[in-house]
Amino acid sequence: AGGFDHPRNVEEMMRFHEIMSEAGVPYLLAVTPRVALDYLNPDETLTRALRDDEAEALARLAADGVTFALHGLDHHSELCGLGAAALAELLDEGLGVLAGLGVWAPVFVPPFNRFDAGQYGALAARFDVVCGGPETVALLGWHGAPLWRGDAVYLPAYPPLYDRSGPLLRAAGDVAEREPGLWVPLALHLPWEADDGWDDLERLAPEL
Repeated sequence: AGGFDHPRNVEEMMRFHEIMSEAGVPYLLAVTPRVALDYLNPDETLTRALRDDEAEALARLAADGVTFALHGLDHHSELCGLGAAALAELLDEGLGVLAGLGVWAPVFVPPFNRFDAGQYGALAARFDVVCGGPETVALLGWHGAPLWRGDAVYLPAYPPLYDRSGPLLRAAGDVAEREPGLWVPLALHLPWEADDGWDDLERLAPEL
């Protein structure tokens, strides 16, 4: 599962970037410093480093002004249950690998939107913004967004603004009509958009 041996990782990432940048949409890209063979299997521990072409693509996106988020170390659901020392080691390793590639990640997007409530302080100490999603509600409670929580902005994204581009097109239009006057986080998943063939994203991006 995932991008371990997927030959089109870079092509799909650059296609996503092309659509968003042509529409003038700044965006946050959550990246993992390592790629798991099977991130859906907690018993499978094999990972690989980013390939040269993947690292070079991230550098191009950074030069174009894309903002990056650390998305865990290899996208296993790896934070829950970790003690303070192990959590610090994981976060610092991930940030260090990205920094070595010239990628600065001031935002954290938890793998599968999961981290223990007691870990928030460690996240807020390292990142300007901590994201969440539907799965975070059971662990941290439901919160509107954005809000200051500790030393960081907590910015969860919830359905209906957490979906594929097709359903998001209508939901984003509904939000825009309300003119909320604050950040409204919207979550897309690049593999979903690639699987859907990009047409819906091409319609959504200009509306954003």
